[in-house]
Amino acid sequence: LLQLEQTSKSIDSSAHMITTARVPADKPVRIAFSLNDSPDDASSEDSFALAFPELDQQLQPLPPCHDSKESMQVYKQHCKIAEEYHEVKKEIALLEERKKELIARLEQVEKESMDAAQLAKEYAELTEENRTLKLAQTQCVEQLEKLRIQYQKRQGSS
Repeated sequence: LLQLEQTSKSIDSSAHMITTARVPADKPVRIAFSLNDSPDDASSEDSFALAFPELDQQLQPLPPCHDSKESMQVYKQHCKIAEEYHEVKKEIALLEERKKELIARLEQVEKESMDAAQLAKEYAELTEENRTLKLAQTQCVEQLEKLRIQYQKRQGSS
């Protein structure tokens, strides 16, 4: 690794990396390569370090040895994997957000279901109470009628 770093520092690079600024997770990251341009504004190592600012240090692609096609291919493959990793992380974040929304909706539906069950229970209790009260009312009306008849008999006999 140290030798690779020293080699990349000592060799005049023939590749230039267009870096991206820190990009929010919902924005796609595009990485561009050109093997013909020479670095003009920043050292190639600095631009490689800024290529994937959202990645942990141990996941960052190591700068390639620009004279080695194999090194450049490995670097490009690592960059592609890093971009895929970024996309997967973004998708995971979206799915976790969707999961939170679905859990909240499920809790709301369960609450409404419990409310509906409570209302159904209360309705059944009130219906039973209403039936009992109507029966009591009917018995009271019958009893009142019997008392009137008895009262009228007493009034008529006196």
